[in-house]
Amino acid sequence: MKVPKSNKNWFAEWFDSDYYHILYQHRDHSEAETFIRNLSEYLALPKDTKVLDLACGKGRHSIQLNELGYNVTGLDLSKESIQFAKQFENNKLHFTTGDMRKLNFKEKFDLVFNLFTSFGYFHEETDNLKVIKSIADTLKPKGKLVLDYLNTSRVVKNLPQSESVNVGNINFQVKKELIDQFIVKNIHFEDKSEHHNYQEFVRVIDLEKFKTYFKQSGLELIETFGDYYLNSFDETNSERLILVAQKS
Repeated sequence: MKVPKSNKNWFAEWFDSDYYHILYQHRDHSEAETFIRNLSEYLALPKDTKVLDLACGKGRHSIQLNELGYNVTGLDLSKESIQFAKQFENNKLHFTTGDMRKLNFKEKFDLVFNLFTSFGYFHEETDNLKVIKSIADTLKPKGKLVLDYLNTSRVVKNLPQSESVNVGNINFQVKKELIDQFIVKNIHFEDKSEHHNYQEFVRVIDLEKFKTYFKQSGLELIETFGDYYLNSFDETNSERLILVAQKS
């Protein structure tokens, strides 16, 4: 079964939808905050390091990075999310809209974060390489990329999966399945007597494929972790695939 071409830009509509923010409003942010603190300690970067938070959403993690002393720019495709995030701007924290496939910053960054599976959405696999090359172009020499992805090897073994999520008066029926090298999340619900259907697509990308992307983009993989506490990556058991790459 092929991924429908009509869904190839699914993220543009879904991430700007009120229902996206309703469904995911109860995410546990404490673990994410711990992850960012752990990364900051591991990277040991000086204050005023220039950081790009790529696919920053409403800016929660950009704000935390800024509070750690970094000079942060948050970028996201969602105009609604960036409009919300702009209320938190200061002289070392800025937000802008943009497409990660074609970054057009005049300045270069010491560090790019792409966190919480904000990658692999695109219908065309070549777009994934465009993103990595775009990141490499915006990094300073010896600059680093931290890319946090799901461990697709582990996820695929546990598909299909179904769950029911109740948020307020809305019951979201969520089913995950593997379709043509994509982990597809089908989301169905009814609100105000109207039926809604959305889909999320995340491409199955393993460690070796990421190494290929990096090599083609002038980046070198220097570390891998398997969870937000920076334990070693294990393809069978790790929940996450966290990659640290450096520009040559």
